[in-house]
Amino acid sequence: MFYYVKGIVAHTAPYLAVIDCGGVGYACRTTNHTLSQLKKGESAKLFTYLNVREDAMELYGFASENELNCFQLLISVSGVGPKAALSILSSATPESLAMSIITGDEKALTVAQGIGKKIAQRIILELKDKLAKGQLASDGERYGGTGVTVIPENKSSEAAAALAVLGYSQAEVAMALKGIDVDTLSLEDIIKQALKKMVKG
Repeated sequence: MFYYVKGIVAHTAPYLAVIDCGGVGYACRTTNHTLSQLKKGESAKLFTYLNVREDAMELYGFASENELNCFQLLISVSGVGPKAALSILSSATPESLAMSIITGDEKALTVAQGIGKKIAQRIILELKDKLAKGQLASDGERYGGTGVTVIPENKSSEAAAALAVLGYSQAEVAMALKGIDVDTLSLEDIIKQALKKMVKG
């Protein structure tokens, strides 16, 4: 329904940013990382996700599409709700979260408030498989349409697909994979090295 909201930051509070768009204040649940980039009275653009429940409609907003994509990946895990996803993304950047999932580092996930060992293990189990298979969702799938599944042909393509799941553009992925020995390294190591480059960048 909403792809993004753009306006003036009217108010901020823990896990909340209110964006004034033409006189209407949109309350966006958000992460500490996004809040750190917002300043009251200044313009901001947040990429959004509308969560609809029987008793409420809540809007979630993020400073980057990468963070939004990670949020959507996290809530796709059984037992992980929006609140838990915000907690995880408040203690980890999209890049460090991806690295934790790829390397199976459950301790990095349990640093987040309210995230126990069992939930951390479930996140790694379900999302590591998705990243390894490079499951890409088209815009149509995001809005309830028919998704497009990309079947990679080699390790380089698989790594590119996995990184694309996190929201990186083709240009960013190509730059990150440049210089990595994709022929001899394992898929996991290729993704690790690419993520390290992006974190440094």
